[in-house]
Amino acid sequence: MPPSLSHIHTVVTAYLDRHPGERDALAGLLAPWDAGAEPTNRTTLPAHITCSAVLIDRHRRVLHIRPKASGGMLLAPGGHVEDDDGTLLAAALREVKEEAGIEASALVLTPELRNAPIDIDVHAIDPSPARGEAVHWHYDVRFVFYLAEGAPELALQAEEVTGSAWLPFDEVSSPTLREKLLELPLQVEPETANASALIYNDRGEYLLHLRDYFPGQIWEPGMWSLLGGGREPQDATLEDTMRRELAEEAGLDLADLSPFGTEYASHDDGTTVPIAIYAGRWNGDPRELHLTEGVMLAWFAPDDLHPLRIADTTSDLVRRHAASLPPVQSGPEPEKQRLATPHGTVPNIIGVHLYLERPDGTVLLGLRHPDAAFAPATWHVLAGHCEQENAIACLIREAKEEAGLHIERQDVELVHVVHHIGQPRNPPRMGLFFRARTWSGEPVLREPDKCIQWKFWDPAALPEDLVPYTRLAIEKIQNGELYSETGWPA
Repeated sequence: MPPSLSHIHTVVTAYLDRHPGERDALAGLLAPWDAGAEPTNRTTLPAHITCSAVLIDRHRRVLHIRPKASGGMLLAPGGHVEDDDGTLLAAALREVKEEAGIEASALVLTPELRNAPIDIDVHAIDPSPARGEAVHWHYDVRFVFYLAEGAPELALQAEEVTGSAWLPFDEVSSPTLREKLLELPLQVEPETANASALIYNDRGEYLLHLRDYFPGQIWEPGMWSLLGGGREPQDATLEDTMRRELAEEAGLDLADLSPFGTEYASHDDGTTVPIAIYAGRWNGDPRELHLTEGVMLAWFAPDDLHPLRIADTTSDLVRRHAASLPPVQSGPEPEKQRLATPHGTVPNIIGVHLYLERPDGTVLLGLRHPDAAFAPATWHVLAGHCEQENAIACLIREAKEEAGLHIERQDVELVHVVHHIGQPRNPPRMGLFFRARTWSGEPVLREPDKCIQWKFWDPAALPEDLVPYTRLAIEKIQNGELYSETGWPA
């Protein structure tokens, strides 16, 4: 989907708050558009939005390219927005990759502006009889990035770009961009403006924070991560940032914090974020902390991270830090002995499943990717495994993540439970099927590496290549039966 009108309005309004003198020049961006008009579509005339990327290297130079269509002019990489660009920033990142061969992972958003544009330029475009375009206007929204350490060499798109140059700030081709670059106190190279804490105890466990699930609003939504956050004006150092964040998020005050290094994590938009890592020892009970953000805090051993919803960079960081510590002395903890599972107990995996039925009786199924680890190239309902969360919270999260569907807790009801097992040595599984009485949104492919098609099927004509226990559950639901078993020896 192209950037929404509300997204464009938010970006432009925030920009005008910083540059109120440009309000008249950009009034067209905030004025109502004709019904059905897309402000980012190149066919929308007499004006539409384009996006550019301002890349700064460690010598305070800006990348310019020479597109064939520019008549020899040097410009920042950029161009028209495409339908798959969900945000204006995403459009700028795509253009950099296409025109200069630089991936988003090699770029760092500046701490001064982050994901806000540095400049919005308005300029006229000459007519193009070949395209049937008259004279029109471009509102060019420009985002600024640092090149990350180890960024690759340029790989210019030979079909459209004839050359490139790195120009100092005072030689930047655009007057409006040049003025803003000279005024903004940008650093020579990416500045670390975020800090996270590796908090560990004498048992060799690490304190992790389960974050709220607010996509687009917070970092790593719904994932286990480290406590931490971004630097604020009152923080004299990044250690001050770390101590303030620990106090604000969890009421935690550590006697000793020591720098462990700088990590480079991936932001939601694919850009790189440098994070200063501090390590500290603490042996308290996280249940006694006053948590003001997120869902919960809990201790985890490095070997127990694999079933969690956690970034690979966080898992690697924990394991590297654990390897740098002296070995933990063996011997069971008294509390762990009390919490040990009874002899003979076998853990059962809990999976949640969405039974989504339209008024016409058809049921939503997804065709799993041919390379999926489970049931490749097979139809299945939308499903996922419970993490450190209750089953309905898991269902709501999975529906949003996998298909972009919004479901409210009060609209969910349990309609079937299937207790199943595959091979005898496989762990048994409890499949909970929930019906959503109402929902908002239409199914979209949010995780194409897992599901390649959504389709509503008639329960009386289900596809042949359907997961067996799913077929059984749908049949039982149609019959009003609450429980079934499959795969167990007779």
